[in-house]
Amino acid sequence: MQSIGERLEEARKRKGISIREAAEATKIRGDYLHKFESNQFDIKLPEIYVRGFLRTYANYLKLPPDKVMSDYNALGLGEVKAPRNLSREVYGRMDLSISSTKPEKEGEPVTPAPEAPAATSEPAAPRNPATFVPRPSGGLQIDKALLMKASVLVGATAIVLFIVIYLLIGRGEKRAGTAVPPSSDVTWVHPQAGESYITLVAMDRVQVTVTQTSNGTVLYQGTLPRGDRRDVPGRGKLRLNSDTPENLRVIIGGKEYELRDDKGSYLKSADITPPAR
Repeated sequence: MQSIGERLEEARKRKGISIREAAEATKIRGDYLHKFESNQFDIKLPEIYVRGFLRTYANYLKLPPDKVMSDYNALGLGEVKAPRNLSREVYGRMDLSISSTKPEKEGEPVTPAPEAPAATSEPAAPRNPATFVPRPSGGLQIDKALLMKASVLVGATAIVLFIVIYLLIGRGEKRAGTAVPPSSDVTWVHPQAGESYITLVAMDRVQVTVTQTSNGTVLYQGTLPRGDRRDVPGRGKLRLNSDTPENLRVIIGGKEYELRDDKGSYLKSADITPPAR
């Protein structure tokens, strides 16, 4: 035949919960529940609380509480203890009744009210044993709700920081991918001192070829990254070809031009005649 503790432990495991979860659900200290499952019922509390805790725990585990209490009584642990275990609540009522007694006549001795038998009287309106948790003797008290809020706040802060860092890194990579460095295979004839020139300005990545139309000499050929500028000698009439003319501007004589025709359309190939110096 299983003991009370074995039945309690088996029922708890059948529900798939821990002692800590059971303690939170029943509002009974976990060390008391652990002792009950170990068949240790001397938890240094008044008998009314021991019985109340045991009945509450049995109800929570879906065990027949009357059967559990019957087995508990059979252990002979439910005997009335010595009067020294009376709660302070009873003594408080006794003191109150004594202090409220007044003599009927002046000069007569004060006769205290008779004390009720401690062993037979029951405390009026005892606290619910299922929700009574004896005050711990000492130690740091932690507010679980406050701890949970702090954990949620720390987690949310970490997530926000992660998202911000991810966005910053992503923007950096995107900019790095947009700003293509100039190709190493570049043909570039630099203007000489005093020679007229035009300036190629890249609004975004653009492939440019500048050819001298008179003899076919390539003065510049390469890829300009965004924001880059190249000075090309203005040796007579020039043919300027680009893959994305909308990304290119040409400065001639200090004035900036777009490669558009009279209708406003961009030209991938345009002839330019820089002014002579």
